[in-house]
Amino acid sequence: MSHMPSSPAQSSPAQSSPAQSRRDKDARRAGEFPPAPEPLRVPVFDSHTHLDLTIQEAGIPGGGAGDPVAVLLDAATKAGIDRVVQVGVDVQSSRWGAELAAGNDAVLATVAIHPNEAPRLSDLDEALREIEALAALPRVRGVGETGLDTFRTGDDGRAAQEASFRAHVAIAKRYGKALVIHDRDAHAEVLRVLDEEGAPESVVMHCFSGDAAFAAECVRRGFHLSFAGTVTFASAGDLREAAALVPAGQIMVETDAPYLTPMPFRGRPNASYLIPLTVRRLAEVRGQDVDDLCAAISATGERVFGGWRAPIP
Repeated sequence: MSHMPSSPAQSSPAQSSPAQSRRDKDARRAGEFPPAPEPLRVPVFDSHTHLDLTIQEAGIPGGGAGDPVAVLLDAATKAGIDRVVQVGVDVQSSRWGAELAAGNDAVLATVAIHPNEAPRLSDLDEALREIEALAALPRVRGVGETGLDTFRTGDDGRAAQEASFRAHVAIAKRYGKALVIHDRDAHAEVLRVLDEEGAPESVVMHCFSGDAAFAAECVRRGFHLSFAGTVTFASAGDLREAAALVPAGQIMVETDAPYLTPMPFRGRPNASYLIPLTVRRLAEVRGQDVDDLCAAISATGERVFGGWRAPIP
C-alpha cells in the first residue's frame, strides 16, 4: 500500500452518523471481538464493511497497537478475506473511504449519503454534489449505501429520503458504478423507485432482508443479493429460504461491520475476518461446496465492482 488516510480513531468522527441511530454506540466495548474462525481455503471478499465505524465504535481485535486499518485488513486476510468494499454513509466517511481505496489495493470504496442521513442535512444538494465528485474517482466503484428506510425515518423525512435515493441512482448510472441499496422495511418502495428511474446495470441489495418472494423479484431484475450475518440467526428461516434460491452468479456475502455479527457471536463487534461463519452457513443452506461458493462470490465481485488489484496511481 502506498499511503493510507488518517485513521478515524485519529480524526474527528461524523457528528450525526446514521450508524449511531441504528445501534447505541456505548454498547460496543472495544476489544471484545470474537475469536477468529477457521480460515477459508478459497479467498472471498467482504462486499460491505465500515472500517471507519468499526474503529470508532469497537476498536480492533485484541485491542492492540498498530494502524487500526492495517490490523483489521491483516486479520481479514488471515481468515481468507483478501478484499473488502469500504462503504460510505455520509460525505466525511465517503471521502475517507475513497482516500483509503486510492492507496490500498485490497480496498475498493463506495460513496453515498445514507437514507437516514439525508433528511437531517441542511443542504442535501451540496452533499450530493460532493458525493458525485467522489463517484468519479477510479477506485470508487459503487454508489451507496443509498435507498429507503421506513423503520428509522418517519413520514416527515420520507420525501428527502426518496429524493436522495433517486439522485444516487442517477449518479450511479452517469458514472457506470454499481448501486448499493439499503432497504429496511421498504421492499416495495425500493422496487418502485428503481423501476421508475431505471436501475443501473449493477445493483447490490446490501444486507438482503426479504423473503423468497422478494428475492425472486430481485433476481428477475438481475440484482445481486448480499447476505450478512443475519442469515445465521435462528429466527431467519425466511432469509435462508431466500438465500437458497439465488443463482450462484447473483449472490454475495458481507459483514456490515461492526454490526450484524454472525452466530454464535451475535451482539459482539463484527469485522471482515468473521465472514467464514456466514459463508459456511450460506453454503450449508444452499447445499453448495464452500470452496465453490467462495469462488462464485469472488467472480461476481470482480464483475460487479471491477478488479481490486489494478495498479494504484
